[in-house]
Amino acid sequence: MTLKPEPDAPSTARPSAGPAHVQSVHVGGPKTYEWLGRTLVSSIFKDEVTGPVAVRGHNLEGDDQSDRKSHGGADKAVYAYAREDEDWWESQLGRPVPDGFFGENLTTVGLDLTHAVIGETWQVGTSVLQVTEPRTPCWKLGLRSGDPGFPRRAAASRRPGVLLRILTEGVLQAGDPVTISDRPSHGVTAAAINRIYYGEDRFLGPIYDTPELAAHWRTWADHRTVWHEEDERRGRMRHVNASG
Repeated sequence: MTLKPEPDAPSTARPSAGPAHVQSVHVGGPKTYEWLGRTLVSSIFKDEVTGPVAVRGHNLEGDDQSDRKSHGGADKAVYAYAREDEDWWESQLGRPVPDGFFGENLTTVGLDLTHAVIGETWQVGTSVLQVTEPRTPCWKLGLRSGDPGFPRRAAASRRPGVLLRILTEGVLQAGDPVTISDRPSHGVTAAAINRIYYGEDRFLGPIYDTPELAAHWRTWADHRTVWHEEDERRGRMRHVNASG
């Protein structure tokens, strides 16, 4: 089953005037919640941090993933979501959508993250980060929003935000400029990977030909013809927890 994008999804948020920068920084660790009759652990609720934050290992200081098998690791160390996209969600939901609503570590301003090129590098503070993949929504967005159906709606919006790996450890903080210091010539974007994942583009070449893409995507592509096509035939879609 192909998950259809919302009608106005191709019209991505336009970067705001002025230089690109980090508007706010958020970190959080595993906490236990009751959700849909189950006891679950998630780190999607994060606290805003003022002042410098160390960027090291596979995290920002004070941040941790609850399920390291599906989330976290070198390729998914930092998650960024655009303030412009959260503004769009406010117009759709009819209520405030605060910074950090999507569980992001960095709420950015002035960047079109939907069309970020996989492998582009960001200088933020004294750290260097590299875009590795779009985020694919999971049940945790339902928990965060209080709406079990929200993950599917978030997927259909085609406004995924991006995950990043840490190339150079350092320190960053709210207000820091984001300077894109390198953008690979292959031009494969987060949106392009999304189109493949949701079945809108069946050519898998970009997954194999984009060396900076998170490694688990190649495993997914290797198995796509084994299970994904069968799922589509039966009228269902299986999701890979690339993040959440």
